[in-house]
Amino acid sequence: MERRIAIIGAGMNGLITCKYLLEKGFHPIVLEADSSIGGLWKHTLESTKLQNNRQSFCFSDFPWPSYVQEMNPGHTQVLEYFELYAQHFGIMPYIRFNTKVISLAYIGESDLEIESGEKWGGTGKPFGSKGKWHIEAQDTKKCSIEVLEVEFVVICIGRFSGLANIPDFPAGQGPEVFSGQVMHSMDYSALDNSAATKLIKGKRVTVIGSLKSAMDIAAECAEANGIDNPCTMIQRNPHWGLMSEKIWGVNLGYFCTNRFSELLVHKPGEPFLLSCVSTLLSPLRWATSKFVESYLKWKLPLKKYNMIPDHSFHQHASSCTLVILPKNFYDKVEEGSIVLKRSKNIRFCQEGLVVEGEAEPLKTDLVIFATGYKGDQKLKTIFKSPTCQNLIVASPTSTVPLYRGIIHPRIPQAAIVGFCSSLSNIYTSEVTCQWLAHFLDGNIQLPDIKDMEREVAMWKEYMKQYAGSYHRRSCIGAVHVWYNDQLCKDMGCSHKRKKGFFKEWFEPYGPRDYARLASPSK
Repeated sequence: MERRIAIIGAGMNGLITCKYLLEKGFHPIVLEADSSIGGLWKHTLESTKLQNNRQSFCFSDFPWPSYVQEMNPGHTQVLEYFELYAQHFGIMPYIRFNTKVISLAYIGESDLEIESGEKWGGTGKPFGSKGKWHIEAQDTKKCSIEVLEVEFVVICIGRFSGLANIPDFPAGQGPEVFSGQVMHSMDYSALDNSAATKLIKGKRVTVIGSLKSAMDIAAECAEANGIDNPCTMIQRNPHWGLMSEKIWGVNLGYFCTNRFSELLVHKPGEPFLLSCVSTLLSPLRWATSKFVESYLKWKLPLKKYNMIPDHSFHQHASSCTLVILPKNFYDKVEEGSIVLKRSKNIRFCQEGLVVEGEAEPLKTDLVIFATGYKGDQKLKTIFKSPTCQNLIVASPTSTVPLYRGIIHPRIPQAAIVGFCSSLSNIYTSEVTCQWLAHFLDGNIQLPDIKDMEREVAMWKEYMKQYAGSYHRRSCIGAVHVWYNDQLCKDMGCSHKRKKGFFKEWFEPYGPRDYARLASPSK
């Protein structure tokens, strides 16, 4: 009997998932709310470029077209690359566009049966349960509703889109008292290039945030208005920003994406000997972090503008909060078209913002919050059952508990792709989707639920130790090779992917090292 599988979302993760399931002989249906593929990249600024170079942001078995020469391709080129990938692997016929998933309901087993089981889905296998998923989906053009029934659902809705995170303000201190306009970067990014330029042209714009979106928007505003109407950027916690992927002439990968660099940190589930090695080498981790920081302090006027981060470079790498600066960002700061401010607290007033430590209000016309997304809440609310919702996010401070970053130990016949972040998310998605294809093909059996929960707890402790307050981002960036090792072992593949001792231990790992792990079924 054919196993019906639904994939929710036709962004990068959905495309990769579909590709590998097709190779295994499945015929999934991909449900996409938009009229085209791309996901997050369909709703980014026109000026946005990849943080990674194209060698580290590429599909493992589908290189960039030869006509793309930029080291960091832009928004349009990324979308074209996704289109070519989908066409090359025959993914497009499996996508239903303009189909928005309203809710997921698991039918056939009670919540008590699900929670009391010892094995995931009763057997630890992908189709071991008697239950099915009912997907309530809306045709966004006709506004009609239908319910689809499938045996397995793969959720690829992403964590950096959809539900904006806007800080709460006390009554009388929020946007309601401001006479100007307030919006989130999500809404600004949804505008086309001409509409965005028209919105900011000739206005005093304030951007609140410190990561990639905030930097890109500030740079766009500076380009549009120059020093006549400088863009003010308010950062609560500045992050380490890089001009390129080279530090003192050395590729960043040699500092944090090779096997040797991972010897310097304690990894979830590592044996005692490796733990001892990590403890002995911890001073080298500190020294490496300071080495990178010294370069950035030398190259950028961070001290001059009070933008030296409170946390180490290593912590930002471990939490995936490093930033590749827009071109000439600090040149715009120096010329005065971008004004940097650092403040823990702000509040609105009629004419703008009251910034902590400043006597006069900051007069502004437009405030853009580039403060991220509530990806976990978006994931939580897609489930109809309160039990499933609480299993996904038990509290506002908890992480989404996923075994291997893919499977919730107590939600059967479902997988979540794209909630583990890394320094190159396409690279993470490739390996996790190959693991998922192996699992759905019956080649991997999950351990007992309690064993999965123990592993989830180990990863949670690792993230708290190294990412600190950013642990909810579920970043595996500083232990990416170790994470992939576990998936390779599950699939019965060699986890050592390079030839020669030096390459294996010191050369950065990348997407091409993990090509064809999930070979087609015979």
